Amino acid sequence: MAITAKIGVNEQDVLGALRKFFEDILKIEDIKAILVPQHLPMKNMVMPTLVADPDHLHGVDPLAPAFPMNAAKIVSRLTRKPMGAKIAAVMRPCEIRAFVELVKLKQGSTDEVVIIGIDCLGAYQNKDYARFIEQHGDTSSVIFYQHIMDGHGGQIGGIDLAPACKACEYRVAANADVLIGLYGIDVNDQILIQAQTDVGQDLLAQLDLAEINEPAARQGAVADVIEKCAAYRDEMIAKTREVTESLEKMTAYFAGCVNCYNCRVACPVCYCKECVFVTDVFNHDPSQYLRWANRKGIIKMPTDTLFYHMTRLAHMSTACVGCGQCSNACPNDISVMELFRTIAQDTQKSFDYEAGRSFEEDPPMSVFREDEFAEVVGITN
Repeated sequence: MAITAKIGVNEQDVLGALRKFFEDILKIEDIKAILVPQHLPMKNMVMPTLVADPDHLHGVDPLAPAFPMNAAKIVSRLTRKPMGAKIAAVMRPCEIRAFVELVKLKQGSTDEVVIIGIDCLGAYQNKDYARFIEQHGDTSSVIFYQHIMDGHGGQIGGIDLAPACKACEYRVAANADVLIGLYGIDVNDQILIQAQTDVGQDLLAQLDLAEINEPAARQGAVADVIEKCAAYRDEMIAKTREVTESLEKMTAYFAGCVNCYNCRVACPVCYCKECVFVTDVFNHDPSQYLRWANRKGIIKMPTDTLFYHMTRLAHMSTACVGCGQCSNACPNDISVMELFRTIAQDTQKSFDYEAGRSFEEDPPMSVFREDEFAEVVGITN
């Protein structure tokens, strides 16, 4: 039977309780390091840190509404080749889902990592988190999670959650070895800890935690959050369809694109070692630009921006987990996530596939099935 336990919270110090939990994990003989979000002294930014010494966990803060990058890229980098040691990795649900896709794409492995998932309360975009931390300083995380737990949503002082978070119905981690539960829990008293795999059960068995039953309020609290997110998602997708339903509208949608490729770099599942858009294929001769201008009278510079996004949509829509890092990285505030989430929903539905749902499901374009899309290819029995 899976272990459901708790860690106690003293004097309403939720972060202190989580730090102690991570310290205890790091003291387990098999665990040589833990990847965990932590405040850095530079501008008080929260970034993934790989910690081997428990004395260096004082800045740990998985509750901070900061999401500067999807840590699946880091876990992939740490596990794509054998390390010779096991680590633990604290990840948001969308990070775990992205890592699932990377494992299936042979870009990472679960052999030497214990995945610790945490209920996601959402996060702000980078520019908004910088304002939030400036306004609230060291108390920012406490203010944020208490605001969420009191049912007030993520909008504080005119700063709201990133659209990707408001549209995310995957707030509770699946495919984690150990789950840290916050929804439906009195976090001022205790935090839910739950083993979801044999690996997680083995780890919790070494921590000697007090076992409990899952609080009755948890499932209802989770369902309420998912319902609100799904409603926002459906409204967002409907609006996005309307403003991208033709080539002309799509061109206008990406009019501000400068081909910086930040969205490609930030995307956790865009894993090609060399992108065709940074090769000589799109390094046009200078005379080509002049010919295009002469033929059309005017061309937008740089060229190939729409083609770039259309290519990424075709390439990535089956693996997109909707984490929003593409929009977070855009210097010109283009709503990249909204379009990718819209197309991904259609593509994944067509293949009866859900990115990050299971380590066992083959990516749609990696297998051939005789019985799929018969109405398209015209093959009948």
